Amino acid sequence: MALEVIGAGLGRNATFSTKFALEEIGFGPCYHMVEVFRGARRTIPLWLDVVNGTPNWGAIFEGYRSTTDYPACTYWRELADHFPDAKVVLTVRDADSWFDSVSETIFAPRMLDKLKGSPSERFLQGTIFAAFDGKVRDRSFMTDWYERRNADVIASLPPERLLVFHPRDGWEPLCRFLGAEVPDKPFPRVNSRDELGAASDERGGLPSDPAELEAFAESYCAELKAKAFAI
Repeated sequence: MALEVIGAGLGRNATFSTKFALEEIGFGPCYHMVEVFRGARRTIPLWLDVVNGTPNWGAIFEGYRSTTDYPACTYWRELADHFPDAKVVLTVRDADSWFDSVSETIFAPRMLDKLKGSPSERFLQGTIFAAFDGKVRDRSFMTDWYERRNADVIASLPPERLLVFHPRDGWEPLCRFLGAEVPDKPFPRVNSRDELGAASDERGGLPSDPAELEAFAESYCAELKAKAFAI
């Protein structure tokens, strides 16, 4: 199965909400960082191969029709080349609000400290943090990097292949772009910084043990999916 939709939006750009939205309109399963963690013992070695320059995209995305979030968004260009028929969705937000969100959640020391020295840390360093040259706490650098990076995505793809999207726009632009019917339900809004921070803090951060990491991700994904379309 080839990917049909590539999510180029960085983590904390409504990527979990977009995952559930894509699955709802027929482009599931959708690959997201939570899928990496749900199958950590299989998937992290595959992503370490990507970091080392020997990606096996077929094995990584086997059974998936779409992607959102890290780590796939880091490789949007490679994936767009590898899956030339796939459309690309770039989810966006204000750069300062993105910096605030990542600083309090997925880039926060309290979430990552337990991973030090583990394969998970090497995976995250290679697929996410290497891009920032150690300046992840520098607001000016990070917001400028964010804006330049998104501008590069927009400049690199033909308009007919790219949707620049904010979930506040709702179903219509996404469904129109992908040729899908508009669901008769609200667009999902999940994985706020409060939700993610609380889930992580309950466990004292992400666990380094792969089996524990898998259990955490499975539980958290199920929790958010139950909320995604609750009215």
